[in-house]
Amino acid sequence: MTDVGRHPKITLYTMSEVVDVKGYVGSFDVSILKKARYVNEKECTACGECSKACPVVRPDEFNLGLSSRKAIYSPFPQAVPSAYTINISECLGHNPVVCGKCVEACDKKCIDFHMSDQEIVERVGTIVVATGLEAYDPTELDEYGYTRFENVLTSLEFERLINAGGPTGGGLLRPTDRKTPRSIGFIQCVGSRSSSRGASYCSNICCMNTIKSTLVLKEHFPDIDIKVFYLDIRAFGKGFEDLYMRSRRLGVHYIRGLPGTVEEDGNRNLKVSVENTASGKLEIYNLDMLVLALGIKPAQSTRRLQEILGLQLTPDGFFLEAHPKLQPVDAATRGIFYAGCAEGPKDIKESVTQASAASARAIRIMYKGHISSEPITSEIIVEKCKSCGRCAEVCPYKAITVDVKKKNPAVVNTAACAGCGTCAAECPFDAIEMNHFTTNQIMEQVDTLLEERPGEKILAFACNWCSYAGADYAGVSRLQYPPNVRIIRTMCSGRVDEDFIWEGFRKGAPVVLVSGCHIGDCHYINANHWTEKRVEKIRKKMTKLGLRPERLQLAWISAAEGVRFAKVMKELEELRTGVTPEEIGHTISILQDREKGKTP
Repeated sequence: MTDVGRHPKITLYTMSEVVDVKGYVGSFDVSILKKARYVNEKECTACGECSKACPVVRPDEFNLGLSSRKAIYSPFPQAVPSAYTINISECLGHNPVVCGKCVEACDKKCIDFHMSDQEIVERVGTIVVATGLEAYDPTELDEYGYTRFENVLTSLEFERLINAGGPTGGGLLRPTDRKTPRSIGFIQCVGSRSSSRGASYCSNICCMNTIKSTLVLKEHFPDIDIKVFYLDIRAFGKGFEDLYMRSRRLGVHYIRGLPGTVEEDGNRNLKVSVENTASGKLEIYNLDMLVLALGIKPAQSTRRLQEILGLQLTPDGFFLEAHPKLQPVDAATRGIFYAGCAEGPKDIKESVTQASAASARAIRIMYKGHISSEPITSEIIVEKCKSCGRCAEVCPYKAITVDVKKKNPAVVNTAACAGCGTCAAECPFDAIEMNHFTTNQIMEQVDTLLEERPGEKILAFACNWCSYAGADYAGVSRLQYPPNVRIIRTMCSGRVDEDFIWEGFRKGAPVVLVSGCHIGDCHYINANHWTEKRVEKIRKKMTKLGLRPERLQLAWISAAEGVRFAKVMKELEELRTGVTPEEIGHTISILQDREKGKTP
């Protein structure tokens, strides 16, 4: 981080957050809120005199409350920039009558209580999302007595406790009596691999983190008694199995089973009861200290950033890559890449590898100096355009401009257009064509798929990024679902025109499905909101025409939900079997009359 701070071509914004992102690949406008430090970071020499004078003492977040800090402090050792900051909500105030001691102690006069938050806009070509992770909060269930017993620590607290730069200078001390413990227990999978506690996925790093901790302890305290309670040790990785076997050879006792109860005796020692699944016996251990190996979860900012950038999330809450094998660091939105635990649980080696890959992918775009856009863009048919402005209203990327007052035809910025096709579906005058997904092409697909035995088929319109990928995932996972589903791929569910659905019913389809990304997870920001409104409008028209509206189904299926795709198809097959040939014939007759103008 020090090298980053010194690099002439890198601008580092600390104490800042991204509040909005607009634009497209090659031209992103990123709005950044830089919070006031109340200390001039260019003048501050981090001498620490201000902190010594400050009378306000608070728990230190960096050391997880195991030590204290002042209201004016350095966030952590070797922080960049090397300057102090003031937590204004804790400060007593700069009025000399109240306090002002830090101002008096600062010879450089760096402290300025008149500073305010700044909003900065940076134009960038590419974005790398590296939002990191958060640790599971063990207070949610507290089955291991974390909130009740001082000698129960989390793995993060234990790391700070034994760190040379930590609150004890690297000394292993028990919180209650400040003595070196003679026995320590580690409980694995706290907040991981459990549907009732934390997350159901494996957090990847917990096993090796515990093994590393046992090796460090045995190196400094050879006689210490260490017990590890686990479900199974997952030591996949180069050299990881060797570290695990080395830990066992040094005398670390691995017990297969998670504790059922943790109690405290009069000496503040911990009594741990566990069923050893290897021996089938209930065993009780007396320990001086207990460490909870916490699982990891997505950072709090993930959901907000996902909405700002129009990204997708996995069911676990991490960012979803464009393709797990071919594009493992790319987001579905062009020009955005992932690094580290933003995309899933990773150790340091994997995070560094992915960060290098993300940098390389970003460089490939930046080095060219120009953007090659996909040909799947909207095209205005000038002769038909009435300058109503509907296309500009629904475009999620603001890629269409219309001068409604002067009645000039709409204009598409092809560099900004991402090819969702919502504008073409919403245009009331058919004045927009979607290249490579034209109205004629899709209509021909509908007619061809329903040419023979249409009553036996399910017609499905699937979004390329989510539901179509979900269908592919269902196939790769060898999930069984009805073989009579006929899928038409569109770039977005927003491209599914009302005419496509009516054509499907007119050709004899018993059931029509429109599927796409979940609301809030749309690859095209919010295009599926218009899909939802359009489908609801068609259902109302079906009711007026005397047609069953449930024959038109809308389903949100993500790329990771192969199981859900198979389930939806089975439900549609049950619905299809309830549609009689007479009902299909009646539908065709009504729609033919409607086409001829005999019905509204």
